[in-house]
Amino acid sequence: MEIAIIAHDGKKADMVQFINKNKHILVKEHIKLIATGTTGGKVEAVGIKVKKMLSGPQGGDAQIAARVAEGKTKMVLFFKDPNSSHAHEPDISMLIRICDVHNVPLATNEATAQLLLLGLDEMK
Repeated sequence: MEIAIIAHDGKKADMVQFINKNKHILVKEHIKLIATGTTGGKVEAVGIKVKKMLSGPQGGDAQIAARVAEGKTKMVLFFKDPNSSHAHEPDISMLIRICDVHNVPLATNEATAQLLLLGLDEMK
């Protein structure tokens, strides 16, 4: 199962902490992580393997949306920063829309992401 992880600048530390906390779920053989470039680099720095796309503003959100549309990415964990504006907001909206169109689970905050991963862990 391919899971995409994305975090706005103000949420990157939270994402790294979340990934570290759930490492026992995310390092399983059947799970592959992909991420936008900067988020992926920060996650790699704590020793977790991730395939990096472009950074969000350079098209990484669009790359992940394409993978969702192709049926490759099965879950998206996107820690959005609701207190900041983002120049690439159209790409973000498109990613959210594509997840809705293709019925792919999308978490935009830590509480929802945790529930998704707990559910995934229960499925084994």
